[in-house]
Amino acid sequence: MSRLVAIFALFAALHAANAQTKKRVAVMNFDYATVHRSVYAWFGSDQDVGKGISDLLVDRLVADSVFSVIERNKLDQVLKEQNFSNSDRADASSAAKIGRVLGVDAIIIGSITEFGMDDKKTTAGGGIRALSKVGLGGVQTSNASAVVQVTARMINTSTAEILASAQGKGQKARKGAGVVGGGGGVGGAAAGALDMRSSNFRETIIGEATNEAVTQLAQGLEQKASTLPEAAPVRLEGRVADVSGDTLIINIGSKAGLKKGDKLDVTRVGREIKDPDTGKTIRRVEDPVGSLVITEVDELSAVGKFSGAGKPQNGDRVASPK
Repeated sequence: MSRLVAIFALFAALHAANAQTKKRVAVMNFDYATVHRSVYAWFGSDQDVGKGISDLLVDRLVADSVFSVIERNKLDQVLKEQNFSNSDRADASSAAKIGRVLGVDAIIIGSITEFGMDDKKTTAGGGIRALSKVGLGGVQTSNASAVVQVTARMINTSTAEILASAQGKGQKARKGAGVVGGGGGVGGAAAGALDMRSSNFRETIIGEATNEAVTQLAQGLEQKASTLPEAAPVRLEGRVADVSGDTLIINIGSKAGLKKGDKLDVTRVGREIKDPDTGKTIRRVEDPVGSLVITEVDELSAVGKFSGAGKPQNGDRVASPK
């Protein structure tokens, strides 16, 4: 019996170690500006296929369990707080900033480069054409072929450099079937609420191509997982805004990445060293006051319990321990 317990304990320890070594990532909504016209042609209205691709990629990465993927609602909250616009979806610098707030090892941004009907074999000109008559009901054709291609980059949240890139391409063909799907449409798309996770979409020819592309993309990203560096810890800095006994209120909160249980150093500027030529401050000598453990957090402020030999006061500096 003791040997069995030891084996279970070993498996548990290995599982915990594996969980700790997983790189933490977040997935931004993909940019789909390049295929915007094709998307409109397919569904008869503008649909955020970039968000749909992102959702599918998150599902795949979570299922494969190579990365630790940040929750979507947490990412959406940070995007809202940082006023992140759709035009910033593929911008590495903006994404790195979001990643630093989230405290992830890397943030994934991407673009949809193809999304439509591959008619190279059925038209003289070839290429991807806009399907102005497709709509939700589908266009019957004897030989329909849909193609979806996506690219993604993993961005270093400290430097905004590209750590890795990957591509996925899906192509599906059907004979005697509607290019959108047997005439039934994909449900909800007309109202601007396309659900690319739904079976209605998955069973269409474009849905099959999309899922194939996302699967290839996820596999490409997962192959690069071991090469990712650890994220630099988020450096928190703020000021004491109110003192009531050993309870302090500070001027930073969840928007800065602060959370309940965090411990901060409390210091006070003792001397400012100025450049004798310019008169500008070149160094501040700070004296330790004590430490602060955060007990409550909202978006722009936090409350904590102070301990230490000094007496805190308004304006004292709070920062992550060095």
